[in-house]
Amino acid sequence: MKRVFAAILIFAFILTPAARAVEEYAEIPAETDSAEYVPGEAAAQDAIAGAEPVVAAPSAILIERKTGEVIFEKNADERREPASVTKIMTLLLVVEALEEGAIALEDKVTCSAHAASMGGSQIYLREGEVMTVHELLKATVVNSANDAAVALGEYVAGSETAFVARMNARAGELSMGNTVFTNCTGLLESKAHRTTARDIAAMSRELIGHEMIREYTTIWMDSLRGGATELVNTNRLIHYFDGATGLKTGFTTAAGYCLSATAERDGVEYISVTLGDRTSNDRFESARTLLTYAFAAYTLIAAEPDAALAPVKVQLGKTRYVQPLVEGEPWLLVSRAELRTLTKTLILPEKLVAPVAAGDEVGSLTIKSGEKVLAQVKIVAGEDSARLRWVDIFAEFLRMLFAPGRE
Repeated sequence: MKRVFAAILIFAFILTPAARAVEEYAEIPAETDSAEYVPGEAAAQDAIAGAEPVVAAPSAILIERKTGEVIFEKNADERREPASVTKIMTLLLVVEALEEGAIALEDKVTCSAHAASMGGSQIYLREGEVMTVHELLKATVVNSANDAAVALGEYVAGSETAFVARMNARAGELSMGNTVFTNCTGLLESKAHRTTARDIAAMSRELIGHEMIREYTTIWMDSLRGGATELVNTNRLIHYFDGATGLKTGFTTAAGYCLSATAERDGVEYISVTLGDRTSNDRFESARTLLTYAFAAYTLIAAEPDAALAPVKVQLGKTRYVQPLVEGEPWLLVSRAELRTLTKTLILPEKLVAPVAAGDEVGSLTIKSGEKVLAQVKIVAGEDSARLRWVDIFAEFLRMLFAPGRE
């Protein structure tokens, strides 16, 4: 029954001219049995056994979102063409412009001749056609529409050229040192337009950190123009992989099949990037293998003591107690094997001597698995406590003399 439904869906989709893309750049989901995309047992069993995943993609990386920790990489710094995965940066700049109030979802955008001229995956915008930012954002995310992406870039920055300059500046801010953008779609072949799996993971992490983008990246099917233009997500994992949250597909003949995929379960989210796969199925299988491995083999723990830290008394301090705080990253990525022998050792003095400044190291937390140290966490003072002057000490002495028993 599922195959019949899928065949009908694809047949109807093919008959909708406004939703079709040029074949060389098409990112329309192929007809498939949904059972093919259920997370595989093999990857999960390999993870439990401690074996690293094997993927067909010539370049790949797998990271955890909150910490940015790398779990797996394969030629992750090899500079390659990213195709439409480029649009992750396009979307990031649009989302940031929305959150800054520079533009609004209900703003109306008039399509330029340049935007309307885009080939590849598109929604066939006509010069002078008006759509809202919300509609163009949906078309860019779900259908990978090049014309919609260019229209958004022009609306944010005035021209695609100016927008691309912002893309490269933002890449620099994210330490994407191996990335150069020459357009905002990834459609046009350019020897200069290059990035890496590691750099894509960095911008993917930044984009998926914006909650609003998930309202678009998790759409499986939708429509525009009052239902006349159907949209089907080019990322099949949204429909077939448990917990999938995004993010962006890409394909050109030169780039091969590319994918930045994100998925979250029980508050833990992973990002896999695969570049240069030979087929569309290969890219989804590569991503599925990496994400399944991550969920089976790793988890996050709080890099803090199991119990709340009590205030520490300060001798000769104007502030009699300071609250100790855990400094640094609040989460720690650990393997499930390490979790079985995990210990936390807290060292914190009963008293401190003034002066104490906020940020001063006052203790430590050591997190170990067996004899292996996983993290050494600083415990710092949360506030200042200046040293009492002689007159303050004398006043304190009198207070204690005439009001005994008070702290």
